[in-house]
Amino acid sequence: MGTNSQITVMETEDIPAPAQCNDDTAVCVASVKDLKENWQKWSNEQQEYQKHNPFSHDTRPRVVVPQKGQDDYGKPPQGSLTEQRGKDAHIHISREVQELCEAIKNIGEPGLRDTDGSGIVRTVITVRFGKLFEHYVTISNKLVGILLRARKQRLVDFEGEMLWQGKDDHVVITLLE
Repeated sequence: MGTNSQITVMETEDIPAPAQCNDDTAVCVASVKDLKENWQKWSNEQQEYQKHNPFSHDTRPRVVVPQKGQDDYGKPPQGSLTEQRGKDAHIHISREVQELCEAIKNIGEPGLRDTDGSGIVRTVITVRFGKLFEHYVTISNKLVGILLRARKQRLVDFEGEMLWQGKDDHVVITLLE
């Protein structure tokens, strides 16, 4: 055993098993026919796989690929693991957004603001980013991303595109709902 392993290829069909190895001498014997059959089997499986692979260079489309504008365009197949992972991630992010809103309610201060530009002043809860960062950093290290998601869902509002610790500690974050 060790570095002196050899493979002997024989063209005879007298070998009963596809590959025979003698453990004492570490010599394996395989017939060319068996090697050819294994290679052909693998090749056929690869060709079949590539027929269903949308990124294959196979010019004969075998799979119906959704086009832009269709309902299922850009979405994983229904019932797939990818779809399930997406749903699980959505639930997780929604939970984190709700935790953020609760944290703002707990540490924020009530104030008055015209939130929708209609001239009607409502009571809202506000907190400065620096204070929220100091409080929320122990809960999650993804505060800015969750704030952006909450703003997209129209749950919070703040000035600017991105918030940076230190530089934007004075920015007021308003809880809208």
